[in-house]
Amino acid sequence: MKQLIWKLILPLTVISFGTITKWWYTLPVDAPDTLYSGFPFPFAGAGWHSSMSLQIFVLELIVDFLIYFLLWFAIVFSINKYLTKINTYKIVTIGLWTISVIIILGASYIASFTEHIFYFKRPYEMEIMETGYKFIWQKTERPDYYKYHPKHTK
Repeated sequence: MKQLIWKLILPLTVISFGTITKWWYTLPVDAPDTLYSGFPFPFAGAGWHSSMSLQIFVLELIVDFLIYFLLWFAIVFSINKYLTKINTYKIVTIGLWTISVIIILGASYIASFTEHIFYFKRPYEMEIMETGYKFIWQKTERPDYYKYHPKHTK
């Protein structure tokens, strides 16, 4: 199983973590409405001090990554134990690790921007207004502001 973790589970975790996510339209306490992303917990959202900044919540990010890992571990373990023995081919392992390294390098590059704010844990409460799932390459349309703020008119 140790071989499967390095050759299959870890790269699948990185690929799925980097491509499949959930968006959260929220109203943080004493802050503007904000769009966050992360599954099952929101761990990244727009920063309020600069248009190109992000707020990144490290604890939520780590927990999300562990949940992805445990999900892939359970799937691979179940298939390997109950259905058929999994034999990984070298070309598949190389391909999965290549995609994973590209995702890791891209995320590291984005995370290295100095305008981002890192919090260990989200320091404020928020009201979740709407959620949905998306692939990273899909554009998330902001929900209609006026739907959640009936006092304002268009």
